[in-house]
Amino acid sequence: MSEAWRQIGEARTDGILLIADHASAFVPGDVGLGIDPALLANHIAIDIGVAEVAALLVESGAVDAAILGGVSRLVVDCNRDEDAPGVLPIASDGHAVPGNALDDDAREARLARFFRPYHDHIAATIAAQRPAMILSLHSFTPSLAAHPEQARPWHVGVLYNEDDRLAAAAIGALEAEGMIVGDQQPYSGKLLNATMNRHAEGNGIPYVGIEMRQDLVGDAPGQALFAERLSRMCSKVALNLAE
Repeated sequence: MSEAWRQIGEARTDGILLIADHASAFVPGDVGLGIDPALLANHIAIDIGVAEVAALLVESGAVDAAILGGVSRLVVDCNRDEDAPGVLPIASDGHAVPGNALDDDAREARLARFFRPYHDHIAATIAAQRPAMILSLHSFTPSLAAHPEQARPWHVGVLYNEDDRLAAAAIGALEAEGMIVGDQQPYSGKLLNATMNRHAEGNGIPYVGIEMRQDLVGDAPGQALFAERLSRMCSKVALNLAE
């Protein structure tokens, strides 16, 4: 274990590995973000529901292991390229994060402490136990404070970039659950896909990115229901992969 990551379960060669970049709201005591602590329960700090759904998927055996980011996305956004400005966000959905206005030395120290160990662990896990597929798990807010006019009606989104081998099967499986599925909605995997670009596409491993709507996974019953849906999706996608 590490302050930069947490793992549930044991990775298995030719199994399913779940990766969740934004599963924690933890901010170490020596990291000053300069924000209202109440914001750490907000979507700008954490992908709500992801850690709980990931744990249920491992517990049920639907996935073999889950690697979860260990700190809030406001400490470091691990689903960015290391040199991207947003890797240490100075603002999110209208909220300033003044503690992230760092000089070069402090920025380097933050990346060395959190960003690189997280990605190094993913890389080492994949090298040791290459999965048959990777499930990237995120959640999205039903509405942005900065853009309240932009409705987000989807229950779940499916994201991918160049490798779309699993996308159609995932979309079909989720639509069969009676959900409104966004194909590259509310985000596009062509734009926000850094972790999967690096560890899945970079290694030729099939993957699918899943975005759950946060109001549907904000409590235990919703998390259990979504875990069941994703478990069935994984089974169908794995069958498609084997064909």
